[in-house]
Amino acid sequence: MNSPVHRGPPGPELAVVVPAFNEAASIGATLAALAAQTDRDFRLVVVDNASTDGTAAVVRRFAETAPFPVEVVTETEPGAGTAADTGFRHAIAGGATLLARTDADCLPAPDWIGTLRSYLDRGVDLVCGRSVPRRDEQPTWAERNVFPAAVRLAAVYGRYRRSHRRPEFRSPYVLVHGHNLALTADLYQRCGGTPREALEEGSEDVTLLNRARRVTSRIVRAEDVVVESSLRRLRAWGGRRTLLWYWDRRWRPPTTTQVHVR
Repeated sequence: MNSPVHRGPPGPELAVVVPAFNEAASIGATLAALAAQTDRDFRLVVVDNASTDGTAAVVRRFAETAPFPVEVVTETEPGAGTAADTGFRHAIAGGATLLARTDADCLPAPDWIGTLRSYLDRGVDLVCGRSVPRRDEQPTWAERNVFPAAVRLAAVYGRYRRSHRRPEFRSPYVLVHGHNLALTADLYQRCGGTPREALEEGSEDVTLLNRARRVTSRIVRAEDVVVESSLRRLRAWGGRRTLLWYWDRRWRPPTTTQVHVR
């Protein structure tokens, strides 16, 4: 069910999609980071993924004074990929030709939109940006350096993994984060988009990347596109379990509820 919060005329060509599940306590900082963008010629689509807290209410209050159009869309089927797909397709149906995604516990850098747009305007179809720890969570030296290095090492493995080097792929594998990417609406529709699956079933961002790699060679890893991401999963699970989680879900929490760290 869609619950748009309308502000002004139909939205711009670029839409930012933010899936959110029970993020009332954290999404305000994400909304503030989006409002602080140097390029605010976009519309925001927040997908409330059946939250049981006041997530949607926080977004609606923000929409009253937001410097861009804001919409709240409800998706009752759980899953970050499912929520993201609902948001992307809602944005496309509303006329968006360029799509970006971040998450409700992340802080995009002030030039995030502007830098993403510069890549897309140059003909790139999919931009995969860089993730760094949230500074306001006071990351330790290991959280700032060791864990990101391990993630990059895992990405090197991913690049040479046999399943990622099949003949049908038209571009090399790159490190991708679901909370920091942008792509054209045309590519999204042609490749099939984000998988609609439960969070514990797979990495929806990697699946989207591999779907896109079968369709286009214009995919880039952009180190100058920066989003600060939360450390709460790493701190709750520890480094080993978190890495195994991202590595094809080789470790999963005992219950579905524990997948969603708050």
